[in-house]
Amino acid sequence: MWLTEHDIYLFREGTHGRAYEKLGAHLLPPEPGRAAGTRFAVWAPNAASVSLIGDFNGWNVQAHPLAPRPDSSGIWEAFVPGIGPGTLYKYHIMSRHGDYTVDKSDPYAFHCERPPRTASVVWDLSYQWGDEGWLDSRAGANALDAPWSIYELHLGSFMRLAQEHQRWLTYRELAHAVADYVTEMGFTHVELLPVMEHPFYGSWGYQVTGYFAPTSRYGTPQDFMYFVDHLHRRGIGVILDWVPSHFPSDQHGLGFFDGTHLYEHADPRQGHHPDWDSSIFNYGRAEVRNFLLSSALFWLDVYHVDALRVDAVASMLYLDYARRNGEWIPNRFGGNENLEAVQFLKQLNLAVYRDHPDTQTIAEESTAWPMVSRPVYLGGLGFGMKWNMGWMHDTLKYLAANPVYRKYHHSQITFSLWYAFNENFVLPLSHDEVVHGKGSLLGKMAGEDWQRFAGLRLLYGYLWTHPGKKLLFMGGEFGQWGEWGHEQSLEWHLLGHAPHEGLRKWVKDLNRLYRSTPALYERDFSAEGFEWVDCDNADDSVIVYLRRGRRAADWVLIACNFTPVPRDSYRVGVPLGGRWVERLNSDAAEYGGGGGGNLGGVQAANQPSHGRPHSLTLRLPPLAVIVLMPG
Repeated sequence: MWLTEHDIYLFREGTHGRAYEKLGAHLLPPEPGRAAGTRFAVWAPNAASVSLIGDFNGWNVQAHPLAPRPDSSGIWEAFVPGIGPGTLYKYHIMSRHGDYTVDKSDPYAFHCERPPRTASVVWDLSYQWGDEGWLDSRAGANALDAPWSIYELHLGSFMRLAQEHQRWLTYRELAHAVADYVTEMGFTHVELLPVMEHPFYGSWGYQVTGYFAPTSRYGTPQDFMYFVDHLHRRGIGVILDWVPSHFPSDQHGLGFFDGTHLYEHADPRQGHHPDWDSSIFNYGRAEVRNFLLSSALFWLDVYHVDALRVDAVASMLYLDYARRNGEWIPNRFGGNENLEAVQFLKQLNLAVYRDHPDTQTIAEESTAWPMVSRPVYLGGLGFGMKWNMGWMHDTLKYLAANPVYRKYHHSQITFSLWYAFNENFVLPLSHDEVVHGKGSLLGKMAGEDWQRFAGLRLLYGYLWTHPGKKLLFMGGEFGQWGEWGHEQSLEWHLLGHAPHEGLRKWVKDLNRLYRSTPALYERDFSAEGFEWVDCDNADDSVIVYLRRGRRAADWVLIACNFTPVPRDSYRVGVPLGGRWVERLNSDAAEYGGGGGGNLGGVQAANQPSHGRPHSLTLRLPPLAVIVLMPG
């Protein structure tokens, strides 16, 4: 727990990936000549004095001063006997620059008071884990050639207790509710909107002040460990949304920490985010890189999480992100690339895959920055995967259009395959698409109600069979009518209506087929796993394609009809003769469809079509996707 010369060396170098083990508050057991207590350490290089205040000393700024280390590291430290778990504390900082004093929460705190209170809490992170079986085998479950069907959720609004005045569930309650539901639905992973402590609930966790503390709104650190542990025991991976791109300006947080711009840039052209009214990390500072690198590794080390989804990577990469001319400072070569952020992201990914090779990092990167999910040694940023925002925007825009006009926009539904293998893509239908007036996914679909439900089933069928890993935000699986609201539960009552329950069953069956069919996932990131059969039929708004696995006969045929007009006797070429079984049909009555289809399967004819030796004559139901496999 005590800082060593080697720690200080790494700290100055910006490579200390376990700074959380030395900075912050650490409980120490009794030793001969010393009582039990807590050691505190905080980085505040421009402070004239730092003192510890809390409920243990009546918040007296004179009672427990910290001493600066003699090595000019800027770290202040103290040992206070008698302080144990649950003690509230802050750092009272007097700056050497002007007459500035402030009370700050501990940047490395493991636990925080429940907002709106802002004190840090001394805490012991001991926990008896029971997920050894998952950890021993998760390299396979988290591999790039494994099925990833991700259920994205916000803990505070997934489910609330109406009988208790809409109380949100605790971590332990959520552990069972989420695991039961996700297991029933067949998702492989859950992705949590940021759980790190945040003062403003309405930020959904994207305005972080506690980078090492799960929010106390839902319980203690051990309660959150229980959540992860329980999901792992049920065979479900856990992905955390992590925000290294910016932080809020709340006085108790990181901003202007010791009377200077310590964690952020001083110049607002570099240090202020105009879209989010927040502060941007100074990635050129070694100590800031330590802080962020340690935060990332902390959640993998201590909380056993399986992947980090890194938020707003584009805002990190570009100096002119969300800025007009004259509002940003070019890099030393005159360009708009944030060179320090690029190096940090590479450092982050190298460290994660070095120390936790059975986990993944996933970039939310919304531009065409090259090689985001390619290894650093090849010139990439080193992420394991990247969100495909282009696919999401094009597909939703296409399905919002009246089917009569879709033939004029056919490229919107086919263009994604031109670049589908440039990155290791996740296909996201995330929370961002169902907020801020955008409407629900069901509400985005064109046409009358039956067409909306059919269109959404078609969208999901296209998503689950398109190359790339899958992500769906909670509520989308049963077709919420309203936008997502963080202050209320999902519209679970809709499952009492047949169209919504039918849609949910469709998603459940898509997951079942997806997870049991290697051709739909093991070559997600290789062009060898995909073949167009018919991509040019704009007049009928039909696309047909094949997915293939590593085995020679491992084929899946997918046909999508994006109009409300059934297509009878539609001939498509196939690579194999014999019977092709209709494994899924989104127009089936059990999903709320009209019941059109191919009576369970079709016999291939020895008639060439689409450059293949055999062909099928299919009936394509309206606004539907059908999935066939060799029988």
